[in-house]
Amino acid sequence: MDFVELEAIEGLRWSWNSWPLLSDNSSLIIPLSIMCTPLMHFNELPILPYDPHICSQCGAVLNPYARVDYQSRIWVCPFCYRKNPFQKTYLGINENNVPAELFPTYSTVEYHLGKKGLAQNPNLSPNFGNSSLLSKTASFSGLDLGKKGLAKNSNSSSNFGNSSLLLKMASFSGPNSGLDLGKKGLAQNLNSGSNFGNPSLSKMALFSGSNSGLDWAGPTYSTVECHLGKKGLGQNPNLSSNFGNASFLGSSSGLDWASYGLGPAFVFVVDSCTSDEELRVVKNELLHVIAQLPETALVGLVVFDSMVRVYDLGFGECCRVVMFHGERELSSEQTKQLLGIHRVKYQAGMVHMAPKQGFLIPLSEGEFSITSAIEDIHSSPQVMPDHRPLRATGVAVSVAVGLLEGCLVSAGSRIMIFTSGPATIGPGMIVSSDFGNAIRNQRDIGNGYAPYYKKSSEFYRQISRRLSDSSIALDLFACSLDQVGAAELRAPVESSGGFMMLTESFDSDQFRKCLRHIFSHDEAGNLKMCLDATIEIVTTKDVKICGALGSCVSLQKKNGSVSDKEIGEGGTYMWKLGAFTDKMCIAFFFEVGDEQKAQPSSAFFIQFITRYRYGSIGIRKRVITAARRWVPNHSPEIAAGFDQEAAASVMARLAIHRAESNFSQDIVRWLDKNLIRFASKFGDYVPEDPSSFRLATNLSLFPQFMYYLRRSQFIDVFNCTPDETAFFRLLLNREGVVGSLIMVQPTLFQYSFDGPPVPVLLDICSVSPDIILLFDSYFYVVIHYGSKIAQWRKLGYDKDPSHDSFRKVLEAPEIDAEQLVSERIPVPKLIKCDQHSSQARFLLAKLNPSVTHNSTYTQGSDIIFTEELSLQVFIEHLQALAVQG
Repeated sequence: MDFVELEAIEGLRWSWNSWPLLSDNSSLIIPLSIMCTPLMHFNELPILPYDPHICSQCGAVLNPYARVDYQSRIWVCPFCYRKNPFQKTYLGINENNVPAELFPTYSTVEYHLGKKGLAQNPNLSPNFGNSSLLSKTASFSGLDLGKKGLAKNSNSSSNFGNSSLLLKMASFSGPNSGLDLGKKGLAQNLNSGSNFGNPSLSKMALFSGSNSGLDWAGPTYSTVECHLGKKGLGQNPNLSSNFGNASFLGSSSGLDWASYGLGPAFVFVVDSCTSDEELRVVKNELLHVIAQLPETALVGLVVFDSMVRVYDLGFGECCRVVMFHGERELSSEQTKQLLGIHRVKYQAGMVHMAPKQGFLIPLSEGEFSITSAIEDIHSSPQVMPDHRPLRATGVAVSVAVGLLEGCLVSAGSRIMIFTSGPATIGPGMIVSSDFGNAIRNQRDIGNGYAPYYKKSSEFYRQISRRLSDSSIALDLFACSLDQVGAAELRAPVESSGGFMMLTESFDSDQFRKCLRHIFSHDEAGNLKMCLDATIEIVTTKDVKICGALGSCVSLQKKNGSVSDKEIGEGGTYMWKLGAFTDKMCIAFFFEVGDEQKAQPSSAFFIQFITRYRYGSIGIRKRVITAARRWVPNHSPEIAAGFDQEAAASVMARLAIHRAESNFSQDIVRWLDKNLIRFASKFGDYVPEDPSSFRLATNLSLFPQFMYYLRRSQFIDVFNCTPDETAFFRLLLNREGVVGSLIMVQPTLFQYSFDGPPVPVLLDICSVSPDIILLFDSYFYVVIHYGSKIAQWRKLGYDKDPSHDSFRKVLEAPEIDAEQLVSERIPVPKLIKCDQHSSQARFLLAKLNPSVTHNSTYTQGSDIIFTEELSLQVFIEHLQALAVQG
């Protein structure tokens, strides 16, 4: 069974692909789990321009496993067996004309929801396998899927007949927003009403005219219908007087920014204690980001040192800011009151408007003021000698969250922190400003000698809850030689789906590439950013959901499929994220229900429903439906369906989850105990005879993965700062199976004169004077030159035309290393070193110490000075313990 091919179809990796009918899943040792990449990139992913058809009982979406009765026009849900009638949009369905979600090859489909509507997705055609599928989709939905919208369809009147069907289509455009049929659509055609059998529909065009005569701020129109074109409100010059500084869209109005075509929102939080040279790079990159944002994006700016300054970008007469003291902890309500955007309670039924605010404004209305404010940022005055700069990072983050909370941004938002040092005052403080007080290390935290750690961590956990409630993602760009407090900030960054980058300087390709990657665009020119996401799981009744480990927050929504046993973010069937990427992976855990009545060889189903906002173009919903089969409790199919790579990734996540509350030695013992139980259960051996021990091919590498996991930087935190450990664990907790395995067991390739590069063992014996090694541990890439190769390079042999083969050997690993660096975010550090040099430690620390100072070795071979067990000794001990039963 090729698990990689299955992942390419489903976006899922199962630790066990055949599930036994066991109510006690602990006998499997490795939990029943799925590594899910909800937004994985697929070459042929159908994007359907209509709402999904949902089961009225369990909430599952129509999928290829549903049984369809074309005569009665009903479908039977495979999850709950409920019979559901097809919606009216499926009137044309029959055996020869089926929607894409019923195609057997499309177990994963995506729906384009929101105000872009049914007929306005220009990307439909290339996303379907062929044009016939597109025509079939159009035929049963009664839609013209052309770029010009419904008004350009010569057959539109016959398709719709009367206005009732047209009005039903308005549901795709969101509540109270009217129809949005594109620049050429109905709402802009004053004669469209006669085409559809009801001239009253032409009244809708009034809302798109420049002389509509409507006073939107008046008390009469508590709810209005409007046509918002591609550019949104900010591009209509006749509306600018009403929107000015977006004041009427403040929190008191209770209006949805997204329904007015505005969003997403970005609040940039800049540390002004950064040096002039570094700050200049940050400002230039922010200006580059502003130029890449859609004109409907909302932008805010917060600058901090010992004080926090929130820029009033809507005030055009001069640069105006609101100051917050860096030592004062403010609640959400206090922040909104001081900014003048607090919510005011009114009696039910009364219409009210928000106080004016210009702290978060559309780019189309304030690009000049935004760029001027960014250019106005200057480095803070010099600090006292022997003291750190005074930074109020915690207050700056809290104020930025309060700003977005007050403005009720519902189109997704991000807070991006750019800092160059630790917080030294106020809530979230990491260390005092006096250099006489060293910043906390791993031992200080473990022994309780870090005076600010617990309080700061609790403060940021409260921030995490606020971020989740408001669908905000928090990003951290920390460029410093010192720690900045990433260990404390990990909770809000990870739970919100935000991005974290630790490097030494802002003036580096790592920083530039990471920041620009976040604001990259797709082929259609749309912002390639997924915000405000929720993930829902629907299962058959015999499967219970235990929880999730990854960048997500439990919404604490329970139903019959939620287990009482919780793992990670549990107690729910739905999770939330502020931001998402197409490579972000979450581990979900399951168990078999106690009262299961399934029969062996019968199928069970699990469906993942991911709803998210894609940039500024609307809401999408991706649905992944997967099926597997039950097998008898002692069936050989159980072991045959074991995915050792996925299982290793799951165990790594469970290990770092336990490491948050346990010592490293306890985690190692837990890993060893589970590995021994696993080998004893699934190994083939004669009792009490270690030499007879064997593991099947698809199980044989699992002990090796566990060996490298137990000695990795995720478990053994010696020689790592708390910030580095938090960074490593955060990335492991969101990477897919392939990336996780590279982190746990790095790859090693050998380059020599004998032929093309070949993979070699991650062992000290692979080091040789006449070869080059390319080492990839995900976080850094090392090109290691053997001593002879290094000597020839220093003598300049690569520049001699007669030694062209040597030049090619030198170039090959550099080309491959550059490709690895260019394709990975965050950008790994590239290290070039010679054998026996100090930088070679990055390679030697990860190699299996098969030859140490205590070993018998041949003259000239490398050794590793360590007391650690080698892989060979580890496997021997495992075999001896496993055969004892």
